[in-house]
Amino acid sequence: MDRNKETESEPRIYAYSRAASAALCHVVCVGFTAFIAVQSRPGSSLFSWHPFLMTLSFSLFMSEAILFFSPYGSPIRRFPHKTKGRFHWVLQCLCGSCAVLGMAAIYYNKNLNGKPHFTSWHGVLGLLTVCATGVQSLAAVPLIHHSLAKGWSLSKLKRYHAATGLVTHLLGSTSLLLGLGTAWFTTSVGGYAWYLSALCPVFTALVMMNQVTTAQMAKKRLQS
Repeated sequence: MDRNKETESEPRIYAYSRAASAALCHVVCVGFTAFIAVQSRPGSSLFSWHPFLMTLSFSLFMSEAILFFSPYGSPIRRFPHKTKGRFHWVLQCLCGSCAVLGMAAIYYNKNLNGKPHFTSWHGVLGLLTVCATGVQSLAAVPLIHHSLAKGWSLSKLKRYHAATGLVTHLLGSTSLLLGLGTAWFTTSVGGYAWYLSALCPVFTALVMMNQVTTAQMAKKRLQS
């Protein structure tokens, strides 16, 4: 049974709600990234690159990379799985690059201003997220070159990759959420605008969780 038949076998209301959530997630990812870009004005200072690049990395690139495999809201849903994998790989490379540059920007900025590093939950979790992203990217290499993973089945590798990828995305979403509580953001954004902004990474994380867990449950049903 393929993904299209799988979606047809469930009640239409569930398929419609998931399709609507996926479509809204695309809008939220782009809208939230654009909003942070307006607030940070990348290029106006060294620090400005940090919130912009981190949001671009985890809110846009990583989220869209996962959504490429969504049977409900993928913009390339009719493409072969191998093609989706290539698009996913490209976006994940962009995600990792932006994350490293964003971390470098804040690290160098703190050095210039004589401030200590990683003294807040946001800073510590941000570092952990960037490291997890790097490890996740390296661990994905055997999916491309399966000969490197002797003794491991491709299906098992994909299952672990999906699970660890979800954890990495949740770390990124939490880091973004904590970033909205920093003085930089709260001094310029407050009230309903702040709560609406905070809902963006939360909503995106919930959609990612639903997509990955639903896919894994479907695979288990097919194997049983």
